[in-house]
Amino acid sequence: MSKILIVDDEAKIRTILKIILGSAGHQLLEAENGRDALSLLENEGADLVISDIRMEGMTGLEMLTAIREKELGCPVVFITAFATFESAVEALRLGAVDYLVKPFEEKDVLLAVERALGMRRVLAENVRLRQEFAAKKEGEGVFHSPLMQKVKGLAEKVAATDATVLLTGESGTGKEVVARFIHQVRHKKAERFVALNCAAIPPNLLEAELFGHERGAFTGAEKARAGKFEFAAAGTLFLDEIGEMPLDAQVKLLRAIQEKSIQRVGGNQDIPISCRLVCATNRDLLRRVREGAFREDLYYRLAVFPIHIPPLRERREDIAPLVGHCVCRLGRRPQGEVLTGAAQRLLEEYPWPGNVRELFNSVERALILKEGELPLNLDDFAGLSLSPGSRPQGGEPFRIPPSGIDYEELQRSIVRQALQLTQGNQSSAARLLRVSRTRFRTLLGLLEDNQKEGARYIVIRRNPKE
Repeated sequence: MSKILIVDDEAKIRTILKIILGSAGHQLLEAENGRDALSLLENEGADLVISDIRMEGMTGLEMLTAIREKELGCPVVFITAFATFESAVEALRLGAVDYLVKPFEEKDVLLAVERALGMRRVLAENVRLRQEFAAKKEGEGVFHSPLMQKVKGLAEKVAATDATVLLTGESGTGKEVVARFIHQVRHKKAERFVALNCAAIPPNLLEAELFGHERGAFTGAEKARAGKFEFAAAGTLFLDEIGEMPLDAQVKLLRAIQEKSIQRVGGNQDIPISCRLVCATNRDLLRRVREGAFREDLYYRLAVFPIHIPPLRERREDIAPLVGHCVCRLGRRPQGEVLTGAAQRLLEEYPWPGNVRELFNSVERALILKEGELPLNLDDFAGLSLSPGSRPQGGEPFRIPPSGIDYEELQRSIVRQALQLTQGNQSSAARLLRVSRTRFRTLLGLLEDNQKEGARYIVIRRNPKE
């Protein structure tokens, strides 16, 4: 039995197709336009789409283009009453696997479905190979240092099992990249990798996102909808920022893991699940357990195989390869070095409180502002000079840009970064900044005071005679 999505703005046509395909034992979804169809595909998935071409809002051809761009791996069969040679050629050029003309015969529909489902395996394999190649290229930038090679080894070992994985580490260290790597090593066919940031979903909607909902389950639930567990199918469900999940949702997640089944919101039917669960957090979950903010039984269910991703400041040998990877990902094809020696020393001395994410943002900004060809030099990363620890040892001191700086904001930025690096420990932050605790409290007061007027600027002119 296959899941087939029927897309047509005529209810009569959808009904006819449902009778034909339902009698053949297929599970059916329906949408009356291309936009609704894309939403269903992204949230619930389908093995095949049968669609009209001419529809308001988004045509069938536009929908097909979007399916290919999003790499949903779903073949499309078109059925249209406005058949022309040109439209057929365009549909096939864009990737449609078949083309039928209204009115159609039942046997022609079933034959087209049979051919299309056979083609799906080819499309799925192409998607898998592209994803595998992308994961390999991503890994070339991430798994470079001995520390990350150790992470890679652990990821490869756990990928061969069905064990639940807990990825820990500071924000921006590359936890999702590691999760995708585990997924790609595990799956030799195009199973789905589904990611959900638990901190980005309002608590009252998180349960519906995870487990789905039935029609009428709550205000606005006009249609039944599958959740992330169902959509992931036999693939991988990646729950980022798991430490932010509310306690009531934790209870239901624990049950889902234990029972290997879920219930949609507003439903009472047990739905079996088979996806692998990979979770990630930048929090100390054991501390959250002691504080009563995270369930102890859920923690031990999630931490079957913990993997810690070290911060970038502990693996500085990764910085140059990551910069090269970022440059290539942004469309540049360097012929030689991507960094001068001075620029590399600067990047290796900078503490990177935002880790790999901050590094990538800095490289992207440098490339946008870059005048001339690679390599990137010290001036291309001038913005990093505003942060503590950014000056290379033995290098030149902090340089004020010609445009001047907001001195009070600079102080606030330094205090924020010191607190972030020390996880809020004021004594450690004071030592990091080499000031007394009394002086640090003064700086902390400046940070907390957002109402100060008249920020002080220091301006240096290029020419003293100007």
